[in-house]
Parts: sequence; C-alpha cells; structure tokens
Amino acid sequence: MEQLLKYFPNLSESQIRQFSMLNELYRDWNSKINVISRKDIDNLYEHHVLHSLAIAKALNFKPATKILDFGTGGGFPGIPLAIMFPECTFKLIDGTGKKIKVATEVAQAIGLKNCFPTHLRGEEEKGKYDFVVSRAVMPLPDLVKIVRKNISPKGVNALPNGIICLKGGDLQSEVSKYRNIVETTEITNWFEEPWFKDKYVIYLPY
Repeated sequence: MEQLLKYFPNLSESQIRQFSMLNELYRDWNSKINVISRKDIDNLYEHHVLHSLAIAKALNFKPATKILDFGTGGGFPGIPLAIMFPECTFKLIDGTGKKIKVATEVAQAIGLKNCFPTHLRGEEEKGKYDFVVSRAVMPLPDLVKIVRKNISPKGVNALPNGIICLKGGDLQSEVSKYRNIVETTEITNWFEEPWFKDKYVIYLPY
C-alpha cells in the first residue's frame, strides 16, 4: 500500500480501503484457485496492482468511459483500474470460468459497483467500448484481430479510442506493423522500482 500512496497520493478513503482489502482477498482466493503464482503473491501490490495502474498514468479516463478488460484472469488490470476510476464502467472478460469467479468475488467483496466480470471469450464479446485494456494476454496483432470490432469510433478522452496493453521485453516484432501510430512508454517513467525495467504501456489508437 505504501507504493500506491507514493504514486497516487490523492486516493480517497474509499479507494484506500478497497485497495487495502485486496491483499487478504487474493491470498484467500489464491489458496483455492491459483490465479497468481504462489511465489508472487507476496508481491501483489507491486507486480499486479501497481503494474495495472500504469495504465492510469498513461491516461486519466474521463467519467462515463467504457473499458473492456480482455483476458482479465483474476481481475488485472480491470479491478485496480475500476477502483481508480469509479465513474467509469469496466467489463472484465476471460475464457476461464475459475478465474472469473475470483474476479467476481473480489469485486463484490470490496463493493465495486462499476466492474462486471463475465465468463466470455473475446471472440464472443459484442459490445462497444472506448478502450480495450489487457495485460500480456497475446501478441498485439492477434489481440487487434479479436477486439477491433469492440472499439467505438467516438471518443471523449484526451487520447482517441483504442487499445492499451501492458507488455514486457522486446516488442519490435509485435509493434512493427503499427510503428507509425503505436505509442510505447516505459513504465519506469512513472514507477522507479527495478521490477518495472523493460516493461511498457502500449497504446494503439483505433
């Protein structure tokens, strides 16, 4: 939690309460359904919550923005972003029912009213959204093929509607097809922890 408050000092009491509840909830659920590697659960806030919130540094979503979290797993990046942006709507989808159960239970336990985890494959999602977010689900060209049908053409944010994803490592082959329009930002621009080295926020406008 100290890391969150260092980078996001203006959190409300409600947001602080919700974020602080995540540790116990994910530990409990992870003991039943493995959504975070056992050795990584001690790094929940840095490796999962703060990592998810790099998207919040890339773009401050305006109220009423609709966001689809593609391949959310146990709720990342969707749940931290839904806490951060309570006036936006988040639909979290994943093809694995057990993972969606965890995301659903966690969202309900912390009282998120703007977060809707759903057991659904991306190909089956029909809705329109301002942004699609994801965390290392699949190569960018494969992701684009599946979700471009879900991006609404009309936007209200500082950035045009599109895809925002969290990626790591050498991304040249993934982004080469879109090199003229894709924006790649190093997360170390915002967060100083060494774990974020070679990790990026990728933004691809619609």
